Amino acid sequence: MQFGANTWIWHSPLNNERLRQIIPHVARLGFDWIELPIEAPHDFDYALARELTQAHGLGVSLSAATGPGRDLISADPTERQSCVAYLRHCILAAETIGATNIIGPIYSAVGRTWQATAAERERAMELLMTNLRPLAQYAGDHGITLCIEPLNRFETSFINLTTQGIELVDRVDHPACGLLLDTFHMNIEERSLGDAIRAAGSRVKHIHACENDRGAPGTGHVPWDQVAAGLHDIHYNGPVVIESFSVEVQVIARAAAIWRPLATSQDQLASDGLCFLHSLLQGD
Repeated sequence: MQFGANTWIWHSPLNNERLRQIIPHVARLGFDWIELPIEAPHDFDYALARELTQAHGLGVSLSAATGPGRDLISADPTERQSCVAYLRHCILAAETIGATNIIGPIYSAVGRTWQATAAERERAMELLMTNLRPLAQYAGDHGITLCIEPLNRFETSFINLTTQGIELVDRVDHPACGLLLDTFHMNIEERSLGDAIRAAGSRVKHIHACENDRGAPGTGHVPWDQVAAGLHDIHYNGPVVIESFSVEVQVIARAAAIWRPLATSQDQLASDGLCFLHSLLQGD
């Protein structure tokens, strides 16, 4: 496994100055993977990101930010087209940077919830397939995997459960479309995290290791023994990334409902989480 940190732990949005600071910093903390959010196209130089991550020996994934106006199942075709254009941009950015995965809830805008009948949900799923299948093909053509993330019920009403994510991935039916499972969301929605991971099996291409309060993994009540057993049983050997947020990053903190510090420092959150994950998943 590769252990990583999402830069939202410290900064938002990324820019070149922050890239030059955070990439070597993440490497010094002992991580071998970094996750770079693309909140807006060209916030930072992708060639510079490639140079710095390669210089520090870090694997890379990109985090897609599908907020208002970026929605593959919106009734507004402008929003759908905007999301497709943004995700195609992210795919090309990932190729330039040397990233392998683009992760996130790339089906609809985070925070949009609605009550849907079974027929309405199926129509939304069919619309999603119309937009997501060509994106998976485009990603695969560029050597990138799209990792679809189920979110908890307070952040979306569309894909909450691993079983719903499985249905989505199976309907896309393309090797460049897999699942990201996030323990923060799973802890809210799943009856058994271990069973959910086992059900997803080889579809799992990315893991977010997040505590129930989004603090350092190992400091709360996520059933980490279930997570470890599930990952062992599916022979998972991909990225395990800590995703958290700082109260100093106001836009992201509000979206993620971060109202208080989650550790003495963001560095402590990252370091303590990394130490715990090493012990949990590698036995050292």
